[in-house]
Amino acid sequence: MKWMKFQKRYLIVILTFVSTCVCYVERVGFSIAYTFAADAAGINQSSKGTILSTFYYGYACSQVPGGWAAQKIGGRRVLLLSFVLWSSTCFLVPLDPNRVTILVVARLLVGVAQGFIFPSIHTVLAQWVPPHERSRSVSLTTSGMYLGAAMGMLVLPSLVKFRGPQSVFLAEAALGVMWSFLWFKYATDPPRSEHQKATATSFGESMLPTKASQKIKVENGPTTVRTSKIPWKKILVSGPVWAIVVNNFTFHYALYVLMNWLPTYFELGLQLSLQEMGFAKMMPYFNMFIFSNIGGVLADHLITKRIMSVTKTRKFLNTVGFIVSSLALMALPIFRTSGGAVFCSSVALGFLALGRAGFAVNHMDIAPKYAGIVMGVSNTAGTLAGIIGVDMTGKLLEAAKAEYSDLSGPESWRAVFYIPGLLCVFSSFIFLLFSTGERIFD
Repeated sequence: MKWMKFQKRYLIVILTFVSTCVCYVERVGFSIAYTFAADAAGINQSSKGTILSTFYYGYACSQVPGGWAAQKIGGRRVLLLSFVLWSSTCFLVPLDPNRVTILVVARLLVGVAQGFIFPSIHTVLAQWVPPHERSRSVSLTTSGMYLGAAMGMLVLPSLVKFRGPQSVFLAEAALGVMWSFLWFKYATDPPRSEHQKATATSFGESMLPTKASQKIKVENGPTTVRTSKIPWKKILVSGPVWAIVVNNFTFHYALYVLMNWLPTYFELGLQLSLQEMGFAKMMPYFNMFIFSNIGGVLADHLITKRIMSVTKTRKFLNTVGFIVSSLALMALPIFRTSGGAVFCSSVALGFLALGRAGFAVNHMDIAPKYAGIVMGVSNTAGTLAGIIGVDMTGKLLEAAKAEYSDLSGPESWRAVFYIPGLLCVFSSFIFLLFSTGERIFD
């Protein structure tokens, strides 16, 4: 029986890993397919930035509602609904850069649907995964984002070349439907706890959604009433929560700018063809996949072996990840070869992923019962970073093109990479000052 429960817990983690992988195949896929179609239609960089950032408006709107819905009706159900909605949208919408209204509405819908995913995943993992396994479980799950991005960068440019941009949408929809079937068939809520350990360490059946007021029969005792009221005020004024929020903003600013504009940097900044770059173009995201899992295993090792406290472990990995990433980001426009650009972007994204073993797991340290809610709040900030960063990058490049006549020189891209680099330095100091690994919400 214990072996079966062990296997089920890891099956849930693997399925959530695959879910993030599929989501990021979709995000990278849209960037690649739309960039190809928009360039062919003569769309300018500023307009491209507006369309690419539209997704994040919808994504921002559903983060906190996603956490609330996962808390109330269960992350398992909300996650399935999200996948069905965005997969259907991808299947039905045509990719025509001249039909701006349709594209905007479609990207908003996909953004809203995908905004429910990560709050739901954090709620599911908080229910299933005990504290001593959380770092590597969350790191494995979130590393699916980077593997998905790497796979998308490797495969989808060739798919676009031989089958056209619309084929990317159909492939993404098919992947979403297949994952939904697997989740519907195999995912369940955790079994009812039969011992006090699960409740004491905040996982298992004690973490399942409850009604606002629910009667509980205590063994050999009277019936009591448990209330499940979300401490919104305490969450929104908490210093440790804001430390997570600031770092989530910076992480996603850097990630989304690179994810959406790296194809343009390779093609216009370095005069390279994505189709001809081979495996090199996927290395930044594959590096994220590797370093994310290294960070998770290292964090759990430091904590379980009592080498560092939870607080010191989170601060150490977050600081190392963000500082090294900042240096690589600011060095990126200096390198003018394919190898140098791939190396710098790989180091930048790899160490950003390492930093996730700091701030990104911290939701479940400080608020295991409300992990989905805190994730929703912090991921809203991360989504705002996508809106601001992706759109502003398009405007920066349009201004640089007007000043320097093209985008092939390093001076055209300097501001694009310096901004996230400086944000990394700022955020790492905020996390050092205000974060904690102790539970502050019961």
